[in-house]
Amino acid sequence: MTICLEVGHKVESVSPPSLAGPSQWLTGSAGRLCRYERRPPDLTGPCRLTDPMSEYAEYADLWRQAGRPPAEGEPDPDPVTGAEEAVRRLRALTHTRHDVVYLDTSDEYLLRFLRARKMRVSAAFELLTGCTLYRRDNPLLFGSFNAHSPPVRAALRDGFPGVLEQRDGRGRTVLLVFAAGWDPDRYPLTAIYRAILLTLDRLIEDVENQISGFVMVVDFSQFSLRQSKSVSPKMLRLMVNGLQDCYPARFGGVHFVSQPWYVEAMLSVIRPFLKEKVKDKIYTHGNNLSALYHHVSRRILPAELGGDGPAHDTQRWADLMIRGPS
Repeated sequence: MTICLEVGHKVESVSPPSLAGPSQWLTGSAGRLCRYERRPPDLTGPCRLTDPMSEYAEYADLWRQAGRPPAEGEPDPDPVTGAEEAVRRLRALTHTRHDVVYLDTSDEYLLRFLRARKMRVSAAFELLTGCTLYRRDNPLLFGSFNAHSPPVRAALRDGFPGVLEQRDGRGRTVLLVFAAGWDPDRYPLTAIYRAILLTLDRLIEDVENQISGFVMVVDFSQFSLRQSKSVSPKMLRLMVNGLQDCYPARFGGVHFVSQPWYVEAMLSVIRPFLKEKVKDKIYTHGNNLSALYHHVSRRILPAELGGDGPAHDTQRWADLMIRGPS
């Protein structure tokens, strides 16, 4: 009997030890993580054969955070890869780069980068260093970095970005962007990018977001050619570099809907700068909202996207950001 392991947006076909029932959820402090499910061997669709051990390292720290030992059938985490040891090693690596000033090396901060790289210390160090240098080298982005800057405040009020109250079925936080709401005469794309980074900074304080990650939906309905002309290739590349290599967030997918031809042209500009694994997480659905629902349930989506929820409230998240932590 073949078993399917569902993880994030992937479904892996493996052959783990026998399970007591037809399916079994493995849970941690962050909620649902993965599911073993019995299926017949003639699998179709997204399932593919893989080495079952290849995914285990990702969950070792999640089980440890849950405060319990591995149950029968779960891998026994190697203590060398434990969170405490990983933090110690990562902090030690910061002393090897005398050209970089790491402003925060607290356990809590370093764990963000470790979780973003599935507890791989060398990869987390590369990400931490990239983030530190990116913030140092872009003072126009990070100077007076708060939600009270007038352009940033205006972007937040216009819903850049919105954040759904409900997580998706995989525990990910869903960010929404309705591109047509941008008025380039009032504030530049830089203000939207800063608002997105501030939002991520706020959300990433939640350990569940560090583990489960994010998914973003960008709706280009009624986004005009005039608006697109205010998007510079230089700014697009700066955004790609920052979110791809310099931020400790795990994006499970970025979904574009109702994108016109000139948005497709913009995507062709940034595509060469995307890593292959990032390219695989970008979806262009056009007007086919049914394709979007395969990734994000319409049950949690707002009415503007054909979802079962009410119209999107752009002010709820803006109020939280501008008011600050309670």
